[in-house]
Amino acid sequence: MTQDENVDILIIGVGPSGCVAASYLNNQGFSIKVVEKNMFPRFVIGESLLPRCMDHFEEVGLLDCLKEQNFEIKRGARFLKNNVVCNFDFSKKHTLGWDWTWQVPRADFDNALAQELLKRGVAIAFEKEVIDVKIAEDGSSTTTVRNIDGTVSTIHAKYIVDSSGFGRVLPRLLDLDKPSAMPKHSSIFSHVVDKNRPQGTEGTLITFDVVTDEVWLWVIPFSSGVTSLGFVGPSEFIESYTGTPSEKLKEMMTLSKHYNDRFADLDYEFSPVEIKNYSKSVKKLYGKGFALTGNSAEFLDPVFSSGVTFATESALLSAKLITRELRGETVDWETEYTGYIKEGVDVFATYVKEWYTGNLQKIFFHRPENPEIKKTNMCGSSGLCLGQI
Repeated sequence: MTQDENVDILIIGVGPSGCVAASYLNNQGFSIKVVEKNMFPRFVIGESLLPRCMDHFEEVGLLDCLKEQNFEIKRGARFLKNNVVCNFDFSKKHTLGWDWTWQVPRADFDNALAQELLKRGVAIAFEKEVIDVKIAEDGSSTTTVRNIDGTVSTIHAKYIVDSSGFGRVLPRLLDLDKPSAMPKHSSIFSHVVDKNRPQGTEGTLITFDVVTDEVWLWVIPFSSGVTSLGFVGPSEFIESYTGTPSEKLKEMMTLSKHYNDRFADLDYEFSPVEIKNYSKSVKKLYGKGFALTGNSAEFLDPVFSSGVTFATESALLSAKLITRELRGETVDWETEYTGYIKEGVDVFATYVKEWYTGNLQKIFFHRPENPEIKKTNMCGSSGLCLGQI
């Protein structure tokens, strides 16, 4: 049976991006509907945050519910290469703002956000897949949603916020995808119960173990005793390994002189997941009646942990612009949204590209260290870098 529903704003996806947008818009008094393809809690990657996103959660009233979860505190990042260590301390930066954030198992993190919104009366529909979107000339939309039992319904909205992440709903349905200018890289990752975790800060630090200029391992310890492990490299490097996913990742782990002994005898909590050619881009970030946020819009690379923070930054900004527009104000989306977001993405893209050429690594691992250069790299001109976004 088909049912119709009318709301001011439809939000696709209830990850951090969708939750930030939903919380802000709900606080403004709009009628909103959030649809999510999966049932929560569910696994997703993107487990290391940046301090800037703390501002976003605080502004929309979602910070306290996250503090209650006792996630692992992240006060910086560590890079290793050829026995040289480069530490970044978030408190040593040029700008004001938070000097810590979290390392999080996303299943728990995202579910905490979603449950808080449900407590506040936000309408969230799980296991609902968006299968069609039609947008009228005035920006109003009709979205067809399929339930897990196969029934369909329609949602009429004045605006759509696509926060579907790697689901990339609107880019697929509205033909907005375009090839990324970033090199083709892939990743393979899993979790382990970290029985050999050392005591002290060594056991809590996020670490990037750089094997070659283009291949690196992430190690992200959680407060639960679980640690996330993942290799990143050119797609042909990841594809050169054969066997089962577990066999592939275990063989790659032997490349890490620092970590192989710690994790060699531990079983993976789930069969390692591989994401191929993960960099994504779009033809445009907004249109009449819709906005793309987070990974639905752009994804560059996981090397500096910017994914969640970019998602929440773009979500909050889009929600503010939608609020102004629905209240009758004139909004220059090209300047206020695309211009702002693209400036940050372009700066971050430069960091990523220079990382893989090895030029940025030469700065990181040069000895003696230059503290002023490290501070500069903590926050670039538009802030999309290590410490802030």
